[in-house]
Amino acid sequence: MTEQFSFGGDIVWRPTPGHIEHANLTAFMRVHAIKNFEELMQRSTNDVAWFTDAVLKFLDIQFYEPYTNVVDLTDGIQFPKWCVNGKMNIVHNCVDKWQNTESRNQRAVVFEGEEGITKTLTYEELYKQVNKTANALLSLGFGKGDAIGIFMPMTPEIVTALLAIAKIGGIILPLFSGYGAGAIVSRLQDANAKALFASDGAFRRGKAVEMKSIADEAADQVASLKHMIVLKRTGQDVKMKAGRDHWWHDLIAPQLDTASTEITFAEDPLMIIYTSGTTGKPKGAVHTHCGFPVKAAQDMAFGTDVHGWRSSSESIPRSDVIYWMTDMGWMMGPWQVFGSLLLGATMFIYDGAPDFPAPNRLWELVEKYEINQMGVSPTLIRSLIPQGDGHFTKHDLSSIKCFASTGEPWNPDPWMWLFEHVGESKRPIINYSGGTEISGGIVMGNPLLPLKSCSFSAACPGMDADVVDESGESVRNAVGELIIKSPWIGMTRGFWKDNQRYLDTYWSRWENIWVHGDFAAIDSDGLWYILGRSDDTIKIAGKRLGPAEVESILVRHNDIVEAAAIGVPHEVKGSELILFAVTRPGLSPTDALRQELIKMVVAEMGKALAPKAILFVSDLPKTRNAKVMRRLIRSAYLGLELGDISSLVNPHSVDEVRNAKQ
Repeated sequence: MTEQFSFGGDIVWRPTPGHIEHANLTAFMRVHAIKNFEELMQRSTNDVAWFTDAVLKFLDIQFYEPYTNVVDLTDGIQFPKWCVNGKMNIVHNCVDKWQNTESRNQRAVVFEGEEGITKTLTYEELYKQVNKTANALLSLGFGKGDAIGIFMPMTPEIVTALLAIAKIGGIILPLFSGYGAGAIVSRLQDANAKALFASDGAFRRGKAVEMKSIADEAADQVASLKHMIVLKRTGQDVKMKAGRDHWWHDLIAPQLDTASTEITFAEDPLMIIYTSGTTGKPKGAVHTHCGFPVKAAQDMAFGTDVHGWRSSSESIPRSDVIYWMTDMGWMMGPWQVFGSLLLGATMFIYDGAPDFPAPNRLWELVEKYEINQMGVSPTLIRSLIPQGDGHFTKHDLSSIKCFASTGEPWNPDPWMWLFEHVGESKRPIINYSGGTEISGGIVMGNPLLPLKSCSFSAACPGMDADVVDESGESVRNAVGELIIKSPWIGMTRGFWKDNQRYLDTYWSRWENIWVHGDFAAIDSDGLWYILGRSDDTIKIAGKRLGPAEVESILVRHNDIVEAAAIGVPHEVKGSELILFAVTRPGLSPTDALRQELIKMVVAEMGKALAPKAILFVSDLPKTRNAKVMRRLIRSAYLGLELGDISSLVNPHSVDEVRNAKQ
């Protein structure tokens, strides 16, 4: 039985005629004589082959040899083959093809480091740097099918490294720049990696953080790894192993700036992105040349409405500048690279803390680089609210066309603060939810449809998604499981060397149905909501409680920045509620505050859902993309096995949870 659902309230944003007229979605629909978004969703999900072919053409994805069939489902919906017999390399589409157009002079990459260093690469300059890096890899004996890791901060070099691996037909292994050696070893060993791009270090909050020794510790344990290419980012003294280690500037700078691009099949492996669970080894989601990048560019074009130079409607054409606060080890890093370059747009990348040396740093970057699409996390926004409005009002933010967010559910109050205060109630927040195995979004906002607080406009075009009850029947105005009923070009081609785990994870509940593992809802106006992982749900005396619902109550309090809700065993009620709360900076929590928060929860949820305890901590365990790891919090609180914690950006917080006292 599903619970009744009420969330979101009234519509707060509606697209203007200008939004609709200039949208990529509108242009796409006009090409195919589609009258409205509803018709687009029907056509795109009823005929996946037609839609995929149409998107490939709209994005101008070029093939060396054309595909004979858009999709082949001979091996079942779980293992489709896309762009059958087609030959292409995604780097040709990202970089090479722009060289014979005026786009070669447009900005591809704009970078700023925390310490103030800046750099810009045009499409022509990026092309030459990718070629130099590809030639360096070839000179070391690497080629098609070789897996190469990337363990670097967000600098222009990380973009050229990623593209160079693909250019030679290699397999990209993006690694979170905050990993410890053990997490790197498990991923490099699993993929039999031959090389690693690394860095001497990175800057964080005014300090140089050393990374090379971590790379060394990992490399020494990976027998297949023969070479390490090291970027000199901070200038720290680091050890270099003769015969294995090469300074970036010594190896790559002398190389020729022309190189051929390896001709690969569309379905050849491009990248393995590892995701962590609470148990078992990390899962390696396999992505191909015609998969992940195409889905990324589609969502960027149709959802965040990013325009390249060719499609700009400005009187003086300029490509959109998109910035998503991310790390290359999170799927949004490669997503930004592939998506922006396929569209001929400009990516902005920043290496450092977004609130250092002051809370206005983020808005300073927006003004300085005229950022158009701004990807933020709810966690960051919650941390900025207590700083007042002065940190953004001093800057010209008129360049922002939309905000965007993914990785974790919003609470209504922070969403409305960003929308009303920073966005002046006229810039939409494009919520985006899917995952690494999706290559982007299942549901997303877009420039054609209205929004409520915390909502998603619709499923992404081509995504045959639904919300179902425990019997697999569609439900509305009720919480249910998020599912997908048809294949899409971005879906992972399975888990690396472990397809049974892939089938067990997504395809084992209902026949030919992808069960994503999120609780979701669709309201009476057709807007969607993602309410957290379905295995995070809490059942108290038979009532199912989504963590985000009760967390939202706590963060309404001016003294609370973040909250996490978990359920712990209770012999009568099944579970009872434990809440963890993070107070605003400089505030020492008191029992009076705890009692005030308990009263707020009881007043809204009822006495039956009164929390057993509210525990104060200085931080919550979260991943690089700011996703709060509730299952890990629960395990730490109960003293259970933690499983893989390599994706945590703040592993020290686990001990604080474990030791938290009432």
